[in-house]
Amino acid sequence: MKQLEVVAGIIICNGEILCVQRGEAKYDYVSYKFEFPGGKIEQGETPVLALKRELQEELELVLEVREQDLFMETRHCYPDFSIHMYSYICRVPNKKFKLREHKSYQWLKIKELETLEWLPADVAIVEKLMLTGDAKC
Repeated sequence: MKQLEVVAGIIICNGEILCVQRGEAKYDYVSYKFEFPGGKIEQGETPVLALKRELQEELELVLEVREQDLFMETRHCYPDFSIHMYSYICRVPNKKFKLREHKSYQWLKIKELETLEWLPADVAIVEKLMLTGDAKC
C-alpha cells in the first residue's frame, strides 16, 4: 500500500477556521469532502516548508509557519493508500486568499466544524480542535 507524508494548515482568522472542500477525485471516498488545506511533502522538504509551498500553490497565501506551530500528527489508512499527516496552526490577519484547487470553502467557528463531512484523516484534527473549545489553540 502506498504511504504518503502530508501536511495540513489549520488556518485561523478572527476565531474562525478555514475549511476547504475537495472536488471530484480519483477515489470516490475522498471526493467532495472537507479538509484542512495542504498536500504532499516532496522529497527533501520538511513539513513546514511543504506547508508553506502548498498554501502558496492552493490558496496564494504566504504565511510564516514554524515548527512550534505543530498542532498534531495523525495517521490514517484509506482503502488504497495511507497517510501520515502533520497539521499546523496558521493564523492570518484577514480572510483574503484565492481558491485555486478546491470546489468551495467555509469559515467556521470550532463548534460548527462537526456540521461538515470531513475526510476521515481530518476527523481527528476536528475532534481535538473541538476539545480545545476555541480557535486560539
